[in-house]
Amino acid sequence: MLIDAEQLTNYQRCHRRAYLDVYGHLADRDATNEYLLKLIQDSQENQRLFAQKRELIQPSYPPNDWHAAHAATLELMQEGAEQIYQGVLLVEGADGVVLKSNPDLLVKQPGRSLFGNWLYAPMEIKLGKRPKMEYQIAVTFHALVAAEVQGAWCEEAWLMLRERGTFSVDLWETLPRMQEILDGCIQMLVNQQEPEVFIARSRCSLCHWLNHCHAIAKADYHLSLLPGVTPTRYHQLQALNLTTVRSLAETNPIDLEPLPGFGRETAYKLVRQARSALHNQALLMEENLPFAGIAATASNRGKLPTYYPHPVLATLDIPTAPVELYFDIEAEPSLNLAYLHGVLVVERPTNIQTYYPLLAESSAAEIQVWEQFLELVWRYPNAPIFHFCPYEVQTVERLGKLYGTPAHQIKPLISRFVDLHERITQLVTLPVESYALKPIARWLGFDWRDPSANGAQSICWYSQWLSTGDRTYLDSILTYNEDDCRATHHVKDWLVGFLVESLSIKAELA
Repeated sequence: MLIDAEQLTNYQRCHRRAYLDVYGHLADRDATNEYLLKLIQDSQENQRLFAQKRELIQPSYPPNDWHAAHAATLELMQEGAEQIYQGVLLVEGADGVVLKSNPDLLVKQPGRSLFGNWLYAPMEIKLGKRPKMEYQIAVTFHALVAAEVQGAWCEEAWLMLRERGTFSVDLWETLPRMQEILDGCIQMLVNQQEPEVFIARSRCSLCHWLNHCHAIAKADYHLSLLPGVTPTRYHQLQALNLTTVRSLAETNPIDLEPLPGFGRETAYKLVRQARSALHNQALLMEENLPFAGIAATASNRGKLPTYYPHPVLATLDIPTAPVELYFDIEAEPSLNLAYLHGVLVVERPTNIQTYYPLLAESSAAEIQVWEQFLELVWRYPNAPIFHFCPYEVQTVERLGKLYGTPAHQIKPLISRFVDLHERITQLVTLPVESYALKPIARWLGFDWRDPSANGAQSICWYSQWLSTGDRTYLDSILTYNEDDCRATHHVKDWLVGFLVESLSIKAELA
């Protein structure tokens, strides 16, 4: 059984993924995510550019013949090659386990080893901007295998980061942690201990086992599908024998308050989330009416001539205006480029809805679409601008600084923004697995024309447009972005209706 640095990285992110990569059925794997493919290609290109600028020697061996790769790499090390690119080293351990190290670079250093007055230290070339611990664990693993092969430990190992440059890894600090991870991974794989399913969107979204694991979790509504149930909290709930949505929903939140990492607010949120899921219905968070933070925003809006179907909605700053704008940005992080400002203009008296796709077909066009966006939003100076999550506000502030837009254009504009994600999460509990736009809008009955489209896919489409010039990729982006804008509109109208109805019923009961 081969164990390499990639498995250790996967084991850190999710024990179950490392297990399934060895014992899972290929038929249960998802096709490789296009966005993940792009990341892999970008990483390979980054390595290629690094190698292109240096005199590197690469061992020659048949594809996937790791023993031949080890022999070829060992020969170069014995010859004293200065820098060995994409070498492979193998070390046999107990229980039939073989450690396979394939660092991006082995760098010759002064010292004593089995080879003579030199030894080798590993370097990993990473596309990331910061030295994540998983990167440091991987390069420490390479150092461990190299030490076994050459009979000596190197003094340091490195990460070559895209923007930060060379980062020296403190091997003596990371070695105990790496050894613990390696031992745990070996034990799990040798003993074939299949880990329990746990869905965590942040780490599962690009995994090729996502649909397989999600189907298992969905079959009995695993608690990890509830927003707010982290692995740590899940273990604490397990200790109380709270392992189902029903058992959690029927729990008194007071019993959860003393648990580490819970407290009153978290305890009540988790129980209410379980009750919402159990009954598949939205629940009003009455304790947040009015919500002070949002009320402060309302006072800042001052003279904005909006009207509200219920007095409390004015306090909560959820306006219903004659003209409303719904705004969604598509961006390419690696280029630091906001390539699409999508704006849906809704004129309520006439029910006319017009979508404006302000698209930069190249990086150089970003400033033009930024100016078009400003012209459009100031065409409706009294219209509130609805968006979902803070990214749109952050990007408007960033672009304003980048292109020297006067403060008198930006500050009043920012005051018109209404973050529906903030309003939703502070005012209602929904039976959804995530409070992202898609799960919420879909639960409310909104459908995207391309069900598989998402922000990561949009980035891939834009990259493909840049490389091919095929406008069908741009058409796909525009369709997706327009649906995002319309979904935001759908969520806003539902939220207003739900609050008005709930508050009216509450008033009648009072």
